[in-house]
Amino acid sequence: MTINEGTLDRALRVIAGLILIGLTLTHVIGVWGWIGVIPLIAGAVGFCPLYAILGIRTCPMRKN
Repeated sequence: MTINEGTLDRALRVIAGLILIGLTLTHVIGVWGWIGVIPLIAGAVGFCPLYAILGIRTCPMRKN
């Protein structure tokens, strides 16, 4: 499992996940807001399975 998300992508996923979870906990939206756990985890670990399937990479390549 290699990192395939860039810094901005990861930050946006964590923010979106926290917003969805927060809205669910404050009863602004229904239980479907718990779907925010998925982008939160993906942003925290830096790996998106869908990106891997589609061959997308927002993380810059490392130069050796």
